[in-house]
Amino acid sequence: MKFVQIIDFETERIDEMRELAHETEQRLSGRSGGPTRRLVLKDRGLPNRYLVVIEFDSHEDAVRNSDDPETTKFAEQMAALCTRPPSFTDCDVQETTDFA
Repeated sequence: MKFVQIIDFETERIDEMRELAHETEQRLSGRSGGPTRRLVLKDRGLPNRYLVVIEFDSHEDAVRNSDDPETTKFAEQMAALCTRPPSFTDCDVQETTDFA
């Protein structure tokens, strides 16, 4: 079953956050069991609030990814760029629909 993690964070340093995310993605690309998709959302009502939806093939893949030292390093660096600690929501995907 597909699994997603939603990361809710606030930052005034979004360009640095994007650079950090892209550098980490390049280091981890091609690794089996990693994220399969990332969606970045910007809150229209709160200008420094963002949500990132990260998709995995399974909860087990997400747990392995979370246990990876590179992921821990990224999370620490990300938190340092935030104006408040990020929050995480874990979800099992129940249904998806493509309208295109």
